[in-house]
Amino acid sequence: MAQAKTADSATDKATASGRSEAKQPQRKRITRRKAVEETVRAYYEAMDNRDVDSMVGLWGDEGVEDVVPIGVIRGRDELRGFLSELFAAMPDARTTITRLIAGEQDCAVEWRLEGTFDGAPFMGIEPTGSRVELREVSLVDLKDGEIVGITAYFDGASYARQIKLLPPDGSGVDRAMKGAFDAALHRSVTGEAETRQQRRR
Repeated sequence: MAQAKTADSATDKATASGRSEAKQPQRKRITRRKAVEETVRAYYEAMDNRDVDSMVGLWGDEGVEDVVPIGVIRGRDELRGFLSELFAAMPDARTTITRLIAGEQDCAVEWRLEGTFDGAPFMGIEPTGSRVELREVSLVDLKDGEIVGITAYFDGASYARQIKLLPPDGSGVDRAMKGAFDAALHRSVTGEAETRQQRRR
């Protein structure tokens, strides 16, 4: 009887040990996701405070940010220059995270940027005094606790309209521009199709 109890006890310990080992990788994954989330939240909180030093401090030395409608920014020095110019152009800029999904080495963030373009020029564009509200999605990559890459997407045409580089959506000028674009696209597609037909002959 005692032997049976000892065997049962050993089986229980082995089962408990197996469960403990199974939980350890899960705990590690949760811990890594939590660390990623904390770093990314710290980055966008620093952005909300227009704190360029804190933002740049969370990047790795060779980090690359691809702001899709604007271009690629490489390294801390370029990033510092871009952010400084952005906040000088919109001194009241505010950033709000609306959704964040963290993985073990990356993170998807949906966020809003709001501000008034009434400060310094931005990317060669003189301030217009316009109110800017952009919804953005960023994919953030991390390595060893540092940000190594961000790919940021937003509606570049909406931004251009808001700062008066493009006419208001639906206006007469806007419809004329879209009509000209559609006609040019049609000519391009038609011309390419005709060229292919000629090659087949």
